[in-house]
Amino acid sequence: MVTIKSEREIELMREAGRILAEVHRELGKIVKPGISTKEIDRICEEMIRSRGCTPSFLNYQGFPASVCISINDEVVHGIPNKHRFLEEGDIVSLDTGVIWHGYQSDAARTHMIGEVSPQARKLVEVTEQSFFEGIKFAKAGNHLNDISRAIQSYAESFGFGVVRDLVGHGIGTDMHEAPEIPNFAQRRKGIKLAAGMTLAIEPMITAGRFDVAWTDDEWTVVTEDGSLASHYENTILITDGEPEILSL
Repeated sequence: MVTIKSEREIELMREAGRILAEVHRELGKIVKPGISTKEIDRICEEMIRSRGCTPSFLNYQGFPASVCISINDEVVHGIPNKHRFLEEGDIVSLDTGVIWHGYQSDAARTHMIGEVSPQARKLVEVTEQSFFEGIKFAKAGNHLNDISRAIQSYAESFGFGVVRDLVGHGIGTDMHEAPEIPNFAQRRKGIKLAAGMTLAIEPMITAGRFDVAWTDDEWTVVTEDGSLASHYENTILITDGEPEILSL
């Protein structure tokens, strides 16, 4: 069941989102060639805890870190590793979340490390913009599928792939609440959006085909064809007017 948040709950989620946005801004300053993904995770956890929050990803269903770090052909859920270092030309997705007084916020950003290929730059830019194309329809009275269709239509207009095996989600006291939010159109309209719903919208876009596979660690998702992948996510609030982006 999709929950409608009270004013008090929305205030707590606003603060969780504000803190998470701050964490992402600070992480953006440290992602440079030569840093290990394990060091990024250590800094991320420290930032979250120093702000009075709990890292929502750490130990979630057994995930061993505070941030998912996915590089190049990795779509999502990459596990930080002390032997893995960022290199010039990489694109790296940082996906993390915080819990503030029991309420969650979830967001992801894909960063370009130094000089990247024109294709990589375009992929990162289109992935981010596809989120904003989608939330143009995130208004009370519209249907969930309006968001999904807009994301897919925009990303595919550039020849990119839209991952089918992973979707966005509702969010609140739990990281993953109803409804599931595909980034591609469905035959059914999906639920009607209502003020007070909080959603995590997260386009996962590839430079090639949309097919993905899970690696042997059972977490990291990669593109089957080895093409680059990009991920952009924010927690949003549905209102009676324009949506409010809580984690930006």
